[in-house]
Amino acid sequence: MGDPSLIIPTEDIGINDSLSYKEILVQILDRQVRKLRTKEVASFKVLWRNQFVEKATWEAEEDMKKRYPHLFESGEIPN
Repeated sequence: MGDPSLIIPTEDIGINDSLSYKEILVQILDRQVRKLRTKEVASFKVLWRNQFVEKATWEAEEDMKKRYPHLFESGEIPN
């Protein structure tokens, strides 16, 4: 027998008919630049909705610029 207080309605998460949902960016936690032999690669540690801080992921700066160009225009990204 389950605990009804732990059930989350699917409307709150936004699950669609294919039983998937779109991750929504909540906060950028950190930025790092890794130096390789011939180039530098910047990435951001991103916190997504419906995730814990421990599960935050590192995303490439180029991908973030494509998906969220408005963040780079307004200067909200941490240095």
